[in-house]
Amino acid sequence: MILAAKRKLFAVMVLPKNARIAGVGMTRLFKGRTTTPRSTTSLLKEALDTALSEARLSSNDLDGLIAVPSLAQPHFMEAHFQATALGLLPNPGMRVTTIDTGGAGPVSALLRAKQMVLTENVNCVGIIAADAVSSLDSKEFLRRADAGCQNPEFPLESPVIPNGYSIATKYQRETYGVTKEQLAMVSVLMSVQASKHPYALTQTPHTLEDVMNATKVTDELTTLQCAQRADGGAAIIVASSNFLEQRLGLDDTSESGPSGGSVILGGGEGSGPLFANNERTVDETHFSCEQACNHAFAQAQVAPKDIDFFGLYDCFPICFIRALEAVKLAEKGQGGTYVEKIYTKYMQTGTLEPGDFPVNTHGGLLAFG
Repeated sequence: MILAAKRKLFAVMVLPKNARIAGVGMTRLFKGRTTTPRSTTSLLKEALDTALSEARLSSNDLDGLIAVPSLAQPHFMEAHFQATALGLLPNPGMRVTTIDTGGAGPVSALLRAKQMVLTENVNCVGIIAADAVSSLDSKEFLRRADAGCQNPEFPLESPVIPNGYSIATKYQRETYGVTKEQLAMVSVLMSVQASKHPYALTQTPHTLEDVMNATKVTDELTTLQCAQRADGGAAIIVASSNFLEQRLGLDDTSESGPSGGSVILGGGEGSGPLFANNERTVDETHFSCEQACNHAFAQAQVAPKDIDFFGLYDCFPICFIRALEAVKLAEKGQGGTYVEKIYTKYMQTGTLEPGDFPVNTHGGLLAFG
């Protein structure tokens, strides 16, 4: 913007408002049943307090809250429940919403928080998620997990979720030739990454033999190829850059931006069916990761080569293989080959360097927890 006054020119730079990640927080993970399990509200509060402290903010600065539901302690209108329990409601200025897209929940919440900041006049949003599934009795855990994903007309055998992913795994093997060894290598690589992180549940890397010979859950999966059950919570603070400038004296012209936070450039979502049809078959229309990635790259105006780090969903190896291909780290149908290449390099060097494998550096669901 150029202003002219009394023959003098003044240059004024007006920076656009953006949505920034101002703080993050998480609890330690707890595995196994305890005599005094913590409530999800307690876990959420610890994580949220940590995130607010990192952002140099307080709960009074929040005017938005997004909650992801839990399996162990679900509540009607999760965000409203937790906001009330955390003392954020009643407050006429507070906006809360619940998002349930399964493992994609935190990413969906980030995109929703960005929308609230940029288009809905919300200044500071807390994203919270917690669960206590490790404290659940195993039979009760399976009952809840099975009921939540079961096709009521053509039910799968318990455990429903692993059996559902096994159908997809079999499709990938038969269609693209991914091997059982390559699928097991995913768990090995994730365990190597997790062993570098002090919070991870897996502190010692698995061997390929460990994974292949672990107790079978389905014909396609062993226990070391399933996401680990744990209790824990996490929180993210997303705030307007204008709010951060006014509240903390930080602006977008500083070297690292407001509080060193990252701008949320863009994202994308895709949707697939929750369960297989009555014929127990899947095809390419059942996979939504490619669709979501294409939308994300387009909205953020970046290409795969621009990305320095990939956080890929890996509740089971098949998800990781498909995600590698969706983000173009591997060509379609070549995810297993990519994994084997990285695994071979690890076996030769005994380590995984971030530059060689910038993926799930914390170990993912398979090994971090």
